[in-house]
Amino acid sequence: MSVILHEDYHHPGEWGLWHITETEDWLKENLALSPAETEAMSLIRGEGRRKEFLAARMLLHYMSGRSVRGELVKDDAGKPHLRDSHFHISISHTVNYAAAIAHPNLCGIDVQRIVPRIRRMAEKFVGPGERVQLIPEHELLQLHLIWSAKEAMYKAFGRRQLDFKEHLVVDLGLFSLATSTGSAFLKKGSIEMLFDLNFRVFDDFVLVGCIERVPR
Repeated sequence: MSVILHEDYHHPGEWGLWHITETEDWLKENLALSPAETEAMSLIRGEGRRKEFLAARMLLHYMSGRSVRGELVKDDAGKPHLRDSHFHISISHTVNYAAAIAHPNLCGIDVQRIVPRIRRMAEKFVGPGERVQLIPEHELLQLHLIWSAKEAMYKAFGRRQLDFKEHLVVDLGLFSLATSTGSAFLKKGSIEMLFDLNFRVFDDFVLVGCIERVPR
């Protein structure tokens, strides 16, 4: 197991990142899947995607510190939950990496490879207020941080029919490359949610986590 990040996340939460170097057989042998999880994995095409499916669940178990693994189940909207836990959870994966976050508040996480083609997608998820704050020499990285932040918020929200450009706003004034924190806002109809963000930048990918900021 190559856990390259496992830290407190706005205590008592935590988040983690795992570099997947294990074989699919090893992962299956060392992870007790439920019948529903076994069926879900049987529908996944491609060894790489199956390894990501397994690694994300193993990372959650590692982070939990439990001796007996809690089953990951999904609700009607596809949002994952850890059985017998009061923590909210979220998982993400990309080629050779799996990420997870857990927190008593609503939370989300996204890990994303840095690829130039994101510029072609930017019009679909970058709002006018975010666009004017982009710095040309850092634009590629900023676009990935914005996308990943909105993916994380979408997962935390846990319901479909969110427009990334219209309903989600990332504060670039705080989401600075000189820090590893920021904030973002979700507004859809009467629903308003404020999120605290944390991010990490690696050589060829970014990791962004969010939790809902709940008034005390």
